[in-house]
Amino acid sequence: MSTEFFNDPQAVTDYAQRPPRLVPGFSDLQRMSMLLMAERAKPDAHILVLGAGGGLELELFAREQPRWRFDGIDPSAAMLHLAHQRLEPHLSRVQLLQGYIDDAAPGPFDAACSLLTLHFIERDERRRTLAQVHKRLRPGAPFVAAHFSFSRASLERERWLTRYVAFAVYSGVAPADANRASEAIRTQLPILSPAEDEAVLRDAGFTDIEVFYTGFGFRGWVASA
Repeated sequence: MSTEFFNDPQAVTDYAQRPPRLVPGFSDLQRMSMLLMAERAKPDAHILVLGAGGGLELELFAREQPRWRFDGIDPSAAMLHLAHQRLEPHLSRVQLLQGYIDDAAPGPFDAACSLLTLHFIERDERRRTLAQVHKRLRPGAPFVAAHFSFSRASLERERWLTRYVAFAVYSGVAPADANRASEAIRTQLPILSPAEDEAVLRDAGFTDIEVFYTGFGFRGWVASA
């Protein structure tokens, strides 16, 4: 499950069906993320979305918050093309940019979000990426993140990956495909423990870090810039 996955034409085509089958409570995770940003973001807020390819969360945010404006950034041109198609009714309020956090506008943004993205980034680069997100937010602005987060101890890691496969198969994923995804996660993703993830957020400058979501091996946090 390297980032090359997001440039595979078939994987991009099938993307919209994948998160609901692999991430427990995916639709509610999106809604909770929107509500947490809305707690402190103004009605006409400018929102930064890191890892916006596919456009799934952006579609919900734009539909539910008709005055919000969005900058969405993602390194995959194919995934951004998919997002552009999905967001067609809202494109007057959405700017999509191919690149990484350093390519994003300086802000200041009223809130930021990163769903199912940070587990692709090594710890040191993750801290730097989060520091760049923090730099682009207004003081006190909310930041929401959710991704894989569990101990790297072998027994606990295997327990969560077994549960990941069980959930995927129960949701309709072929067992062979679920096991291949699990192996890719095991060998390719630089997953941190929840304690390590929170330490990275603190090191990047965030405060008031709270867990708001736990779905098997996935965790979600809300924090303040």
